[in-house]
Amino acid sequence: MTHTDINSEGWISRLPEDWQPYALLMRLDRPVGWWLLLLPGLWGIMLGANGVQGIHAQAGHGDVRLMIYFFLGAVMMRGAGCIINDILDRDLDKQVERTSKRPIAAGIINIPQAVILLACLLFVSFIILLQTSGITIMLGILSLGLIGSYPLMKRITWWPQAFLGITFNFGALMGWSAATHDLRFEAVALYIGAFFWTLGYDTIYAHQDKDDDEIVGIKSTARLFGDNSKFWVSIFYALSMVFIILSCLIAGAGLVTLALLILPAMHFMKQLRYWDIYDPESSLDIFKSNKIFGIMVLFAFAFAEILKLEIFASLPIPHIGF
Repeated sequence: MTHTDINSEGWISRLPEDWQPYALLMRLDRPVGWWLLLLPGLWGIMLGANGVQGIHAQAGHGDVRLMIYFFLGAVMMRGAGCIINDILDRDLDKQVERTSKRPIAAGIINIPQAVILLACLLFVSFIILLQTSGITIMLGILSLGLIGSYPLMKRITWWPQAFLGITFNFGALMGWSAATHDLRFEAVALYIGAFFWTLGYDTIYAHQDKDDDEIVGIKSTARLFGDNSKFWVSIFYALSMVFIILSCLIAGAGLVTLALLILPAMHFMKQLRYWDIYDPESSLDIFKSNKIFGIMVLFAFAFAEILKLEIFASLPIPHIGF
């Protein structure tokens, strides 16, 4: 049986037949991708607003509306990123078992059709971005260059997963800045924590293709680390928790938040315990479970206002205001 992560059944199969390839091109059949793009943005909004109590108190300022904007933006920009990736990788995708049936690689959608959909997604995403703060708009525009160049990284570096971490987690900075209209060190610490999270889970994801990747010359941390991948992912996950906790401490989040962060840390350990690096299905399942980790962190941040700590309150934390 061919190993693929494409799911053409379910609700995709109920769409008009002409629409189905475009939905698959945007990876709408695999929502875990936009979840992983969305969650760091929601972390930034939630921590910047001081949890649900802060969001409730500032409801008139639109924190709930921001979450809706970020959801819509995540779905569209994830789709846009997938289109760029599939256009640039169409020849490579034909040679990799898991990706050979993608719409562009399989010849179901041609390049002009894909570019038209890409332009529509970018236009609507830009309209949504304009509803946020000035610094958030600047960050969103800056991220476009990273999104466009990411697919090329697997050709020139063994660390494309690190570049994805840099690109995919701009939402943490954007979410914080959208909620607070500034950019502070706690947001940067959160971004670094999200970066190491992505470096870990995308290394796991890359293990699905490592044999095909070796044949066609695609580089990845899965190939770089080989049999030692579980050790390196454990390091990345540990660093992720360190920086997420640091961001909470600097932001003054409460003891309840810090206690609840034990749950995602335990989820990391569960992933490492059950991940079989030699089984592509195991790598895909463990990768997908990172949505649960992200939701756990978001849940912890929701209680940021309860039993607040002021450990770093007297320090001159730098920020950029717009």
